[in-house]
Amino acid sequence: MASTASTVNVQTEEELDEYTPAKLIKALEKNGITAGDIKKLQDAGYYTVESVAYAPRKDLITIKGISEAKADKLLQEASKIVMMGFKSATEIHQTRANIVYVTTGSKELDKLLGGGIETGSITEIFGEFRSGKSQLCHTLAVNCQLPICMGGAEGRCLYIDTENTFRPERLVAVAERYKISGSSVLDNVAYARAYNTDHQTQLLVQASAMMTEARYALLIVDSATSLYRTDYSGRGELNARQIHLARFLRMLLRLADEHGIAVVITNQVVAQVDGAASMFGGDQKKPIGGHILAHSSTTRLYLRKGRGETRICKIYDSPCLPESEATFAINADGIGDVQE
Repeated sequence: MASTASTVNVQTEEELDEYTPAKLIKALEKNGITAGDIKKLQDAGYYTVESVAYAPRKDLITIKGISEAKADKLLQEASKIVMMGFKSATEIHQTRANIVYVTTGSKELDKLLGGGIETGSITEIFGEFRSGKSQLCHTLAVNCQLPICMGGAEGRCLYIDTENTFRPERLVAVAERYKISGSSVLDNVAYARAYNTDHQTQLLVQASAMMTEARYALLIVDSATSLYRTDYSGRGELNARQIHLARFLRMLLRLADEHGIAVVITNQVVAQVDGAASMFGGDQKKPIGGHILAHSSTTRLYLRKGRGETRICKIYDSPCLPESEATFAINADGIGDVQE
């Protein structure tokens, strides 16, 4: 019996990584895949067995040096390691009971979200300028590093910035609130500026590699849509824009699934020009990105301005949270509760 246990341990050590729940792609070497083919997969952005198992066959064939027969072999071997069939709802319920939530810094906002920002899924935050989107992102970049008992996820943060709104001094201010070292907080945030939509997608390939080398808990894209508004203009490019955006969002969801990280994206709003909203006195702002973004985000949060530094967050769409609102404040040390 003892020998069986040791065999399991050896297998676990080879296939698993201390930084991610995903199985590293080198686990496929035991299943007859050559080191050369694994290198080709890594160069194309596939660093885990899950990423291969979840990939469409046609995507694997486009990798230089991977033939149709080889792609079939890869998918066959990856599906032996990764569970891709049906599970009972009981298993899913047990898994969800252990989900880690990252605190927003505001008790009211955490209560609204059922504990905070959920790991393993995409949370979209949208609203007009100065509604607190980037401020919430900066606070979460620090909070994800906190111990679990303090509402953190004990991991680093990846921050992709498309609008040049990232300010490290905000992270230091939030760190002081928790009495932790500002320099260590900054060391644990990996920052990249995205300059176009292709670069934005390429950064996710780099992110995938980084997540197998260190423990990351949060990936922020602020904002996910601004570059799409400038790189693709007019109705003639709308179809191409939506296809590109869908591919980007699918990669984000794959990272959330594989590595169990929280993904937070911010989005911009556009004024509705149809008369229906104004006629019935409704809100005339809606998030951009259309149905593709709406279906990709697990939870959608709408932020709007209140009085002074007060902001209001509304659950716009969620599979399990009721539509309701909470108020929070933007303080010098990040997101917090409104002081009466």
